[in-house]
Amino acid sequence: MRKKITIPEILQMKHDGRRITVLTAYDFPFARLVDAGGVDMILVGDSAGVVVAGHDTTLPVTMDEMLYHVKAVRRAEPKALVVADMPFMSYQTGTEDACRNCGRMIKEGGAEAVKVEGGMNMAHVIRAVSQIDIPVMAHIGLTPQSVHRMGGYKVQGRKEQAERILEDAYAVQSAGAFAVVLEGIPAKLAADITAELSIPTIGIGAGPACDGQVLVIHDILGLCEKYSPKFVKRYADLGPLISDAVKQYVTEVQNGEFPTEAHSFS
Repeated sequence: MRKKITIPEILQMKHDGRRITVLTAYDFPFARLVDAGGVDMILVGDSAGVVVAGHDTTLPVTMDEMLYHVKAVRRAEPKALVVADMPFMSYQTGTEDACRNCGRMIKEGGAEAVKVEGGMNMAHVIRAVSQIDIPVMAHIGLTPQSVHRMGGYKVQGRKEQAERILEDAYAVQSAGAFAVVLEGIPAKLAADITAELSIPTIGIGAGPACDGQVLVIHDILGLCEKYSPKFVKRYADLGPLISDAVKQYVTEVQNGEFPTEAHSFS
């Protein structure tokens, strides 16, 4: 039986050169399936706002919505480490709010770590939350909650931006983050950061040199039609399979083929 993944295990994986695997899940059935597949971490992402709730960005997602999703994932009792995204404005308003809301995610939601977006500008938050023994995963580069400042979902860290993102990486590590997501940055910059840091880097659109990789489960299964970023690899195309199953059900009900005696009680 697979053992429970913990923060020390994740840190040891970087030390040992073992690649870290991360996927998102937002509910009980997907958490069971993802965990059975052997991932090291399940990220309960605020990407739920896009792939589950249908918003155009992650910005509308609330604490209560995130708590709902985290609780559902934890009911699957995954062996993977469960990391919960902190939604927009749950931590940016100050360290007191950040500690309170991160505490709720652990105490009420059952998360085992939290993730916050931002580098140098959020180092004080990461430090405060880490100091009350809540593990924090940082997230730098393309940070979706900063979509308006960035003018869209654009690659970050090219040319003069590279030094700033490297400084962000050092800042979050110094503040106490146990790992950092590198999103939407050039592969060479991600490789440099990975070589420099003692904490694991988790890439998404950041090339192959990161210590681990994360993707959205709906993207790899072909269940999100809103967008298809370059960095996504589709491992299955379940959309047509689901549609075909529904069509067959509709046809059988309309034609009186379902339910049969086998699906009825006497």
